[in-house]
Amino acid sequence: MYAALLHQELVLAVSEAAKVRENPAYLNQEVYRCPRCRKPVILVLSQKAEPFFKHYQVFRGLGEQEEHRQGKTLLKAALTAAGLPARLEVPLADGALRADVLANPGLAFEVQCAPLGQEEFAHRHALYRSIGIKDIWLVGRRHYLGEKLKQTQLIFFRENQLWGSYYLEIHQADSLLRLKYQVQQAPLSQQLVYRQEDFPLDGEGIAALWRFRPLLPPPEAADWLKERQYLDQQLKEKSRLGQKLGELMYLRGYTLADLPQEAFSHWRKPGEPSWLAGFLQQKTSP
Repeated sequence: MYAALLHQELVLAVSEAAKVRENPAYLNQEVYRCPRCRKPVILVLSQKAEPFFKHYQVFRGLGEQEEHRQGKTLLKAALTAAGLPARLEVPLADGALRADVLANPGLAFEVQCAPLGQEEFAHRHALYRSIGIKDIWLVGRRHYLGEKLKQTQLIFFRENQLWGSYYLEIHQADSLLRLKYQVQQAPLSQQLVYRQEDFPLDGEGIAALWRFRPLLPPPEAADWLKERQYLDQQLKEKSRLGQKLGELMYLRGYTLADLPQEAFSHWRKPGEPSWLAGFLQQKTSP
């Protein structure tokens, strides 16, 4: 649509686009509404077409393809409002790669809503590195981080000094970006602990995310008794973890009762081998 309501008055997309050209931070800072249904719409600027307004209300029942399309559109609008020359679907690496959103010549965003294997991720990540572009991955609801770690989520973790191990989610239905930071995994189980902060999916939210400087106090002590019970269960059920650690314990002559409390007390980075595995492997080395 080429017109929308702004403060109960009809405005044209071309006239609003002219305001954005004068001040990029103006993009979607106003609340536009559809003249027919009165639901929110956003102003979309495209290099291939005239400016237009588009509904952006996201419902949780949408499929992954539509979630992905709307997510990258909203992200592009937010980055543009933050003053970045963001573009959608930009071919890179001689056509071998297509960035969901290229924020600037050195920074790209990927919005991942569908399943993604380790091999495909590694290929795309390596292509970005080969052309000197930093790639930031935002995940859709399929990949949202819960209380327990899934192996398919490991590829999306990043780490820096400010946030520790962190994870970025895009929540279109609530129009926000969610940062989960200082993520740590329990000593043996898949249990996770982390802190989180929400940022509006707009120009101010993008700027606030860039400036976010949290305090990183140490996490609470691990529940070593609960972790010990978890290992006991894995040994009895002969799970993959139970078989691996059970064999190492047998070779070293350890029983569950012999293991030190330290074996069940060390937090670790997501996906990192446990302290206990390293301890037992060291003890069994020739």
